[in-house]
Amino acid sequence: MSRVGKKPITVSDKVKTRLEKRVIFAEGPKGKSSYEVPFGINIDIKDSVLQLSMDEKSSDKRLSALFGTARARVSNLIEGVEKEFSKVLEINGVGYKGSVQGRKLVFALGFSHPVEFDMPKGMTAKLENKDTLLTLTHFDKVIVGNLAAKIRKVRPTEPYKGTGIKYQGEYVIRKAGKTAAGSGAKSKIVQ
Repeated sequence: MSRVGKKPITVSDKVKTRLEKRVIFAEGPKGKSSYEVPFGINIDIKDSVLQLSMDEKSSDKRLSALFGTARARVSNLIEGVEKEFSKVLEINGVGYKGSVQGRKLVFALGFSHPVEFDMPKGMTAKLENKDTLLTLTHFDKVIVGNLAAKIRKVRPTEPYKGTGIKYQGEYVIRKAGKTAAGSGAKSKIVQ
């Protein structure tokens, strides 16, 4: 059984939670969301503390694997409606940039066409530093992570020049380019 799953979750005064069957609802200053807990996992709410537990009858390994994940999802749900989550992406390359046009993100990434993404409801995007630093914020950590991963996947950072999209703080291992001797250059013969 997961050690993470056994930890209690404290709920702040700003967040209202309620439980209906296996679905937990949370509402806070940043938004409202819900999460359905898998079968075999129980939730107890006492004095603004949530505690997840597994059914003692079940010995399913898949349920044991989901126990810690379910606790993390519920914790992120409660934290997100209070504070919001954000991901920061860096766009590197000559002429590479992004823009926010209504509810769309539009990127110029060296293709013959602009790349567009629809922003989910409740998400905010902010571009800084000459439109090369994108900050995505939303109360659902999964939604922020998925959109950031989709954007990064369009033009991942390549290892030679370092152009492309990467997460802020991500370390990309750079490779050395070809040297003159190895690229077939003619060497001079000195007599």
